[in-house]
Amino acid sequence: MPPRLNFHGASRSLAIRSRPSVALRQPGIAQVIARRGYTEKEEQPPGGPNQSGLPPVSEEAGDYGKVKGETQPDVGQGTPVQEILKRDQEGKDNAPDVIKEEIGGAKASAETMTFENLLALGQMENISNGGLASDPVTTIGHKYGLPELPLPPTSNLHYRYDPVINQVTNLLMKHGKLSAAQRNMAFILNYLRTAPPPTPNPIRPLLPGSPHPSHLPLNPIGYLTLAIDSIAPLIRIRSQKGAAGGGAALQIPVPLGLRQRRRQAVEWILDSANKKKSRGSGKDQFAQRFAEEIISVVEGKSNVWERRNLVHKNGTSARANLAIMQRRRR
Repeated sequence: MPPRLNFHGASRSLAIRSRPSVALRQPGIAQVIARRGYTEKEEQPPGGPNQSGLPPVSEEAGDYGKVKGETQPDVGQGTPVQEILKRDQEGKDNAPDVIKEEIGGAKASAETMTFENLLALGQMENISNGGLASDPVTTIGHKYGLPELPLPPTSNLHYRYDPVINQVTNLLMKHGKLSAAQRNMAFILNYLRTAPPPTPNPIRPLLPGSPHPSHLPLNPIGYLTLAIDSIAPLIRIRSQKGAAGGGAALQIPVPLGLRQRRRQAVEWILDSANKKKSRGSGKDQFAQRFAEEIISVVEGKSNVWERRNLVHKNGTSARANLAIMQRRRR
């Protein structure tokens, strides 16, 4: 009986070797490397759908000119989309909102171009060309208008403040201490600005055309001027000795100018403020009493109104003395 075949033993005697890739050799032909199989392709990075396409015509022409050594076209030059859409109304209507906004912004900027913008652009161009910004070719006109000649008499350093502020400050000054008077004036204006709005008395009205009481703290200088002009007397009583005959004095009313009227009103307010008692201690108590007296004048509570009414009453009764003075002069 023949022996049974043993496949495991037979397979041990077989030698399985991989087939080497041998270069083909042919006479007269250089050695050629064996081609790789489909499974041995080089790995390529994943790309988008448009990466394998040809470059734009302008870029391709630029690359071709670079290789050939010829003049390369300017890739940056070209017709913008906005310029094309300006001629194509249908394409402009169907364009995205971003391009529509750019077209509208460019049109608006061109319409809002002013002379100052053109002048600034001209100066920038002059600087880029190596010139100066103050070149008389590009600088036209003046930033501020030239003063009119002759100069007014008030265009002086001593007239830099309001005339009422100057006059009241000089009347507040004592012993030539101007800095102390200016400090008191600043405190008075600040007090009027921070005080609550006054409540005027209809029996003692202010000047006609005055602003609303709620607007007075917004303008402390106007607040002070309104109070002074409202109680300023129109006349003063001058005593003429011997005018009545027998050595008797005659009361004669005399009109006052603007500065004279204000001076008399400020003196009355100072007299009334000095008679008040301070509610505290410190160097600003006098300025506080003066500011409170200003508010009392606007509200019609100050006794300065009585002094003003008395002067006007005496002036009304003394009007007949003017005729006596005229007869005596004849």
